[in-house]
Amino acid sequence: MNEVRPNRLPIGPLVVAILILGLGLGGWRWMIDRVWVPEGQSLMLRYKGPLVFGKRVNAVGRFAKVVDGVQEIGVIEEMPGPGRHFYSPIWWERTLVPNVAIETGEVGLVTSKLGDRLPAGQLLVDGTIGEAAHKGNLRRVLIPGKYRVNPFGYAVEVVKTHVSNDYNQAKSSGWVDIPTGAIGVVTNLVDDPAFNIRAGIQQAVLQPGIYVLNPKARQIDVMYVGYYEKSIVTNLLTASDGHLKLDASGEPMAAHDGSGISFPSADGFNIQMDFTTVWGVMPDQAVEIVRNFGNLAAVETKIIVPQIESICRNQGSQFGAPDLLAGDTREKFQQQITEAFQSAMKAKNISLLNGLVRYIYIPAKVREPIQLANLANELKLTSDQKELTAKTEGELREAEKQVDLAVETVKVETEKKVAKVKADGEKKAAETRAETAKLLAKIDRETALLDQQATVVLGEAEAKSQKMLEESKASKFQLAVDAFGGGTAYNQWVFANGLPSDIELRFLYAGEGTFWTDLKGFTETMLGRQMQAGQTSSSVPPGGPAGTQR
Repeated sequence: MNEVRPNRLPIGPLVVAILILGLGLGGWRWMIDRVWVPEGQSLMLRYKGPLVFGKRVNAVGRFAKVVDGVQEIGVIEEMPGPGRHFYSPIWWERTLVPNVAIETGEVGLVTSKLGDRLPAGQLLVDGTIGEAAHKGNLRRVLIPGKYRVNPFGYAVEVVKTHVSNDYNQAKSSGWVDIPTGAIGVVTNLVDDPAFNIRAGIQQAVLQPGIYVLNPKARQIDVMYVGYYEKSIVTNLLTASDGHLKLDASGEPMAAHDGSGISFPSADGFNIQMDFTTVWGVMPDQAVEIVRNFGNLAAVETKIIVPQIESICRNQGSQFGAPDLLAGDTREKFQQQITEAFQSAMKAKNISLLNGLVRYIYIPAKVREPIQLANLANELKLTSDQKELTAKTEGELREAEKQVDLAVETVKVETEKKVAKVKADGEKKAAETRAETAKLLAKIDRETALLDQQATVVLGEAEAKSQKMLEESKASKFQLAVDAFGGGTAYNQWVFANGLPSDIELRFLYAGEGTFWTDLKGFTETMLGRQMQAGQTSSSVPPGGPAGTQR
């Protein structure tokens, strides 16, 4: 009987098909969809939309964005950076774009390509990249660094210091370096509502430093502040060998070629002169200088030089040629020019340090008589001076003699004073020695008296001491006698103490009265000898009266 088996799907081919499909999809994604973005670049993406089905929304005049979960057709603002990314070329247009690199000393001017048109009267777009709502040049610029800028929406122009010449005045913008000793006068080309700044030259100046400025918004006049020197000098004639030509009086000859300052004197002579001034601009004057004149070169050509020539001609024409040569009138001429020049500079708000008349070229026919007269005066003055010198020299010699005499006088007086001081010193020394000897004799006499008194006192003390010692001894015997009740008992005690310890006594009776008769006087005799042997003893021997043996 044949077994009926149920139909089963072929597992093996299905697994193989799935593997092939997975490998194909993986290979497609790795080989076709994969995009590698190198360092320094970004990936700009444009979405193409669905192939057949789906809602198509085109982003016109702006970046594409996600609307209700459906991505618009167009370029998206976000750009992936360096690395591996997967975007299918079927739905995405992939473009590698370089990043914007702004080096030190450069700035980036940004132009927005998207958004609405600027309102009337507004020339710059406020905001930064990604925030601009209008087309046009952004007010803010990019400082040195690296930026990922989508070229579909923004264009960046990298510039260094931008210099424009307006009426021969160099105005800087971009990367502006204001050096030490200079300031920056700011000119706003457009209004800046955010800071309530109006267009035009600003009163506040920039101090030395580095500034980043938009050339379409602000410009800087870099102006050095301080003092400058300007000289107007007359050209002189020179010989073929290059040396200056001199007239008969030895003075250099003017070229009369229009150089220097030329004017007629009050007496009709043609005068030429040199003049030097030191003028300057302070920080608080710089804004007015730019506003009124443009730059320092314009100040010098339009104000300084014309004022020097005008003032010198007007003041010089009031003096005669001889008055300008020397003396008080020459000094008066200098003072009048200085005062007039200071007044003119003050009216123009320009600082003036000095205005000096250096040299005045006067015609020889006017100068030579004056010089001869001055020479004669100088010769007379020289002669008078020589006479005065001779007189002074005679007075000097007389004074030297007086000095010598005074020196000798002082020398003699000094010797006299020295001798007197020496004699006084010797006298004082002798008096001191005599007084010393007198004092020594007095001291010796007093010492002898003291020694004598010490000897007497010592003798009296020794005698008194001996007396007291004897009295003490006598008192001791008296006390001993009193202690025994009488002299006889004391004598017997002394006698008994004086006997040797091994004595043997034998009594022999010899009849009545014989023993006592024989011993009569014996006790006193033995007592005297014992007292002589024990005079140096100062106390009662051990075993005193209480210990007496009979």
